Amino acid sequence: MDNIFVICEIEDGKVADVSLELLTKGRSLANQLSCKLEALALGHKLKGIEEQIFPYGADVVHVGDDKRLEPFTTLPFTSIIVDLFQKEKPQIALLGATTMGRDLGPRVSSALQSGLTADCTALEIGDHEDKKAKKIYKNLLYQIRPAFGGNIVATIINPDCRPQMATVREGVMKKEMFSKTHKGQLKTIDVGSILKPEDTVVKVIERHIEKNRINIKNSSIIISGGYGMGSKENFSVLYDLAEVLGGEVGASRAAVDAGFAEHDRQVGQTGVTVRPKLYIACGISGQIQHTAGMEESSMVIAINNDPGAPINKIADYVLTGEVMDIIPRLIKSYKKNTK
Repeated sequence: MDNIFVICEIEDGKVADVSLELLTKGRSLANQLSCKLEALALGHKLKGIEEQIFPYGADVVHVGDDKRLEPFTTLPFTSIIVDLFQKEKPQIALLGATTMGRDLGPRVSSALQSGLTADCTALEIGDHEDKKAKKIYKNLLYQIRPAFGGNIVATIINPDCRPQMATVREGVMKKEMFSKTHKGQLKTIDVGSILKPEDTVVKVIERHIEKNRINIKNSSIIISGGYGMGSKENFSVLYDLAEVLGGEVGASRAAVDAGFAEHDRQVGQTGVTVRPKLYIACGISGQIQHTAGMEESSMVIAINNDPGAPINKIADYVLTGEVMDIIPRLIKSYKKNTK
């Protein structure tokens, strides 16, 4: 009772990165709360799946292996999770804010009447005082996310209902192995005793998954452009800089909306979350919608003609001037001095 659960997403026998990130965060929260971290893996042909999960700190792995659970469909997954949570009564449940998590999370939370916070950018443990009811709540999950179009950062709590549920987007949390030798308890879920005929009325006839051609999430160097680049033609200079640095090109939402770059390159609250070693922000003002997706970068360089731009507050280095003057000089200098 009162443990932390991470619902793992599995595709082709591999646990998704977002689930491993949540296990890393879950381990940290479980240590704070002095409780166990438990993971749930549902699918088919999952023999040995726990070997991918235990190193990230799970104390217990629940495995439901059944051919009716592959590929993912909402109804059977919901029935099994609701049944498990009613028995185990976790205090916190975490999912990735993926297609699966965004489908599954609301169903489960609705069935359990627990509430759900979507697209969290941070999770912390803290207390809350309800002065009106004269109540003090200890060790609540602070579910932190941008709100009102990213103009504020909201801290959401769920004092009375359990589990406290949240979805988190890939890349927001750090993925870090707890211990290669860590082992926990393996529990098998009797899927057949839980599923009802009505849970399997939806059949997936065919799946077509197209791989993303652009992979900025795993790039260690990202050169991002904003609306301040001025035009699609000017934006092309970022590709030249990316080529000499061995990086990838990203974009702010304003740049994508203006047609300077495709949506797959969008960094921020409504794009992808990245944490490269080097992030160069070119012509980006740095509104919270964008910084929420890149503030964990190891080093940030801002190139902007506005010395008061918000991006400058989180940048390690600031170059003030016209981007179309500075970037060509950077390319020329790097080509001259690099080995």
